[in-house]
This record gives sequence, C-alpha cells and structure tokens, in this order.
Amino acid sequence: MEAHFNLAGVLQSRGRLDESELPLRRALKLKPSYIDARVSLGMSLRLLGRLQEARDCYEQALRAAPRNVQALVGTGQIEGLEGRFAEAEAAYRRALEVDPGAAYAWSGLVWLRKMTPADGAWLKRAEEIAASGLTPIDESAMRFAIGKYYDDVGDFARAFRSYQRANELQKLAAEPYDRGARTRFVDDLIRTYTSETIGGTRAGASDSMRPAFVVGMPRSGTTLVAQIIHSHPAARSAGELAFWPDAVHKHAATLQQGPPDEALTRKLATGYRSVLAGRFPDPLRVVDKTPFNSDHLGVIHSVFPKARIIYLRRDPIDACLSCYFQAFLPSLNFTMDLSDLAHYYQEHRRLMDHWRRVLPPEILLEVPYAGLIGAQEEWSRRIVDFLGLPWDPRCLEFHRTERVVRTASYWQVRQPIYKDSVGRWRNYEKFIGPLLELRDRTPA
Repeated sequence: MEAHFNLAGVLQSRGRLDESELPLRRALKLKPSYIDARVSLGMSLRLLGRLQEARDCYEQALRAAPRNVQALVGTGQIEGLEGRFAEAEAAYRRALEVDPGAAYAWSGLVWLRKMTPADGAWLKRAEEIAASGLTPIDESAMRFAIGKYYDDVGDFARAFRSYQRANELQKLAAEPYDRGARTRFVDDLIRTYTSETIGGTRAGASDSMRPAFVVGMPRSGTTLVAQIIHSHPAARSAGELAFWPDAVHKHAATLQQGPPDEALTRKLATGYRSVLAGRFPDPLRVVDKTPFNSDHLGVIHSVFPKARIIYLRRDPIDACLSCYFQAFLPSLNFTMDLSDLAHYYQEHRRLMDHWRRVLPPEILLEVPYAGLIGAQEEWSRRIVDFLGLPWDPRCLEFHRTERVVRTASYWQVRQPIYKDSVGRWRNYEKFIGPLLELRDRTPA
C-alpha cells in the first residue's frame, strides 16, 4: 500500500500524472480509508483537468476528515479553476482556520485577484509563513505568491528577488536541466521528420478535421486562444491533454526511427478520436492546448494530416520571464533558471523553424501574441476562419465563457484582453541579463 503511494509521488514529481493514477487507485483498493492517497489522487486528477473526479476525491476525503487541510486547499484550487472565486477564498479560509500556517492556502489567495497596497496584512502574514521553516517546496509556493503581490503593486525589484528565491527552492526538488540532451532531442526530430517522411497521406491516417491543436512556449497565450475558440458554439477546448506526450513516451523506440507505421498510426488515430469523443461528442472542432505538443507535431501530422495547428508566437523575453514567474512541476526544470530558459527557447525556436519548413502551410497558422492583444477581433476572425468555422461574435466575449481554466493565471484569463503582459520584461530589464540575448530575435 505505501509502496503504491510512494511510487505515485515519484511519478507526480516527474510530471507523469496519468501514470500516477493507477498506483493511487491500487492503494485505495487495499485501504479505502487511506486519506492521503485519496487527496493525492485528487491532485493528479485536478492537474489533468478532470475536475469533477478531483472534486469527488476531495469531498470523500473531507467526509472522513473534515479538517484535512490538503483537501480543503484542493477544493479551493478547483473552485478557482472553475471561476468561483468567492467559494475558492472560503475554502482557503477554512483551511487556514485549521492551520494558520498552511502555505498553499495563504498563497492561494493571491491568485484570485489583483493585489493592491491595501493588502499589506496579507503580505505581512505571507512573509511570516515563508520564514517559518517550511519545506523548500512549500516555501517556494509562498515566494511565488509574494512575488506576484509585489509585481501587482509595481515593486519590481522586490518581486524579482522573491521569484528568484522561489526558483532556487524549486531547483532543490528537480533534476538539473540537461542542455545537451535537449539539443540532441531536437536534432533527432529534425533528422527524422522531414518533408519527405511526413509528406502525403499515410496508410492508417485519419482524414478527420475535428482535432485542432494550439501550441507554443508555455505562458505564450495558448489559454487565451483556447478560450476564444471555446466561445464558438461549434467548438470546444479540451484543455491540456496528456495523450500525445504519453503516446510518444510509450512508443519512443518506434517513433525515434521515423513516423508511425500503419498499425501504430491507426491505433493512435482511434485512441485520440476516442478521447475527444469521450469529452465532447458533438462539436465540429475540439482543441487540445497542450503547449508541449510542439515537440510532437511530426507524429500528430502523420496521424491527422488535415488537423489544424495554431502556433502562438510571443516576445521571447516576455515568454521566458513569464515561465520564470510561474511555479511549474519539477519536471519542467528548464523554467527555474534564466540561462536554461534562454537555451530552451533557442531550441524551441529551432524546432519550430523546422516545422514551418516541412509542414504544409495550409495546416499551420502562426498567431502573434502581441497582435492578438492589439487587434483582438482581426485575429479572432482569422483563427475561426482557419478552423473552417463561420464567424460568431461570442468569440469576442471569451472572458464570459463558462469553462474550466487550467492555468495559474485563472483570474487574469477571465478578464477582457490583458494588455499589460506585452513588453512586461522591461520592468525587469536590469535583473534578467541571460534573457537579453534573445532581445533581437524575432519571436519563434
């Protein structure tokens, strides 16, 4: 039982959330009253976007242990993701009644709205909690939240110091980023997936145009585009699906040699169509907004050659800095160091340059983040037209759309277009030397 629970923890730390589900369910089968396993399963399901199942886990845990802080915090996180900010705050406050030093409850409050100087009491208590001898990961959560407070109120020097400390703490739980391995990975993709190897129609490929993909660097605007599309009555966003990263990991030995053969192509097409049908059986288009699918466009195009791909281009420094200011899972270890971020971005750009060369131009639309922010209707119309759908004015009111937002910026993305995010890096220019080498590069 404990072995299953511990295995799940290792898988979670490596970002393999789908795989963590089975050992947790095995632990619960052996001991249905295992509260820690129930809460941990809720966390995995929440991060996978399966929010109702996650909520069920937390509710079961709270029925057995009404004062379980992790279950209360998890409930607050789900309420925030679903746009119920008052309910989210109430859940966090209940957790704080049980444990006034609960880091994730106190830090969770900062993500529900924009902070102001009037929130000085929140800051004072946050600093006290952060200095109270927390584990590195818990202190990291507090430092990210404190950084967000200072950024909100315009004290950028203190904000950067807080984010820097948060990332130093994050590194303690992560494997070092291997720049050489990333470069070799991109080299292999470029060598394997050429216009010759993925051109034409492959045996077993699906001619469906129902799947669509939104890709890019993390924090590049994929959530915004997915919201715009989701606001169309004939389209839905499935959030971030683990299907393609998991499939590529599972079939790595085969896919490293070339595009999938007929049997694997057919298997992947059937499997993905089933995933989409299980979530949204009716819409004409279903969007997968997993940013890292940019690594897998060769496989995706081999399986769904007619699927549309939308690529978000954001200013490289803004994109990298936004990653640095975000608490990711330890598996995203490149986000914890500015020099590593600069390297990752350069490799990302190199790979996207390759996809531009080898993919048919009619299936790839590049959307400049700054352009979308500055000319929302023009780019929204282009996106909808690219997907083969008639224009609908509801796409301009994306922030009113009822849907789950699986991003730490869930308050922000429920607001109208957020223009302060363009050129944000200039507030931090004197602190971000390793990123400035990207300054003269066209956004990838």
